[in-house]
Amino acid sequence: MEKIIDQIYKSLSKLLKKKSKGLHDPLFKGNEKKYLNQCINTGFVSSVGNFVTKFEKLISKYVKSKYAVATNSGTSALHLILKYYKISNKDEVLLPSLTYVATANAVIYCGAVPNFVDIDDDTLGVSPKKLEKYLKKITKKKNNFSYNKKTGKKITALIAVHLYGLPCRIDEVKKVCKKFNIILIEDAAEAMGSFFKGKHLGTFGQAGILSFNGNKPITCGSGGMIITDNKDLAKKTLHLSTHAKIANKLDHYHDAIGFNYRMNNLSAAVGCAQLEKIDEILNAKRKNYIMYFKYFRKNKFLSIFKEPLKSKSNYWLVIGILYNEKIKNELLKFLRKKGYICRAIWRPLHTLQIFKKFPRDELHSSQKIFNKTLSLPSSPSLNYKN
Repeated sequence: MEKIIDQIYKSLSKLLKKKSKGLHDPLFKGNEKKYLNQCINTGFVSSVGNFVTKFEKLISKYVKSKYAVATNSGTSALHLILKYYKISNKDEVLLPSLTYVATANAVIYCGAVPNFVDIDDDTLGVSPKKLEKYLKKITKKKNNFSYNKKTGKKITALIAVHLYGLPCRIDEVKKVCKKFNIILIEDAAEAMGSFFKGKHLGTFGQAGILSFNGNKPITCGSGGMIITDNKDLAKKTLHLSTHAKIANKLDHYHDAIGFNYRMNNLSAAVGCAQLEKIDEILNAKRKNYIMYFKYFRKNKFLSIFKEPLKSKSNYWLVIGILYNEKIKNELLKFLRKKGYICRAIWRPLHTLQIFKKFPRDELHSSQKIFNKTLSLPSSPSLNYKN
């Protein structure tokens, strides 16, 4: 085991040499300081500011959605979509177990029950075949809707996650959702700049979300975005994100229980500058993948996960697959000691104590993938060129 770990370490150190050892450091090569100074000089630093609406329009144009609503995080964006669909304690929401905890947290915020489904090994996303098989097994139809035979709760929505910017079989997943009359929401938090069959992820379902956290391909420091073609959804989630405040310069009037979820102008200013450089950033990240793939192509201990067919991934994080899963934890500890910030991929949520009581399908692939994979240093600076 020690020999394998040492060989992987030597390969990684030889490949990266003096390059960034960070998992994903942000890259600021554009107008970030200029736009931030404009915010400061004008005094518009909160959620009221031109950069917020500008960023929404730029994202909408880039992903080709009719509407975009800027929020302070991807989690709040997802929560707002679930609130729009009135998800409550009467509902179950399907989602993959292999995802970041925020996906399930948003469901819990609404009082609903997360119901965990399995993935395809080659996409790391919801498996349409396993999903349909699971739904046939656990559901009964009532008034054209699907209900869990055991819990009696309505299975109202599915959150399809595009893990690490890798597209799932979203077109097939969409067909299954239509068959069972289930709302399709896309968690594309990690997928800014990723496409499936030429269409940006997050635009296949009724609504999708993006994240601009500090570690994402483009960042606002923190921030999220709802993308949708549903005008009513965009209008109402925008309203809820501003404490459901009615526009009135003379008084403060709120017509619903809202949330303080609107993106601020400073964050949006950074986002606008980042988006101007997105092509260069994505090109650098693809070169990261190519660099790793070529180097480890004939390696006996580690291989590199490739984007699925008909996909164009942003390669947010380059994923390594270990042939000997028993070395994973020791390898990660060793690499950390040497300064390389490698991590296990997201822990399957059904293995966490806080989610153990919730319903789930058999999750063999989710567990298997977790056991043998890790994320490698993937900062755009590794291969960025102006």
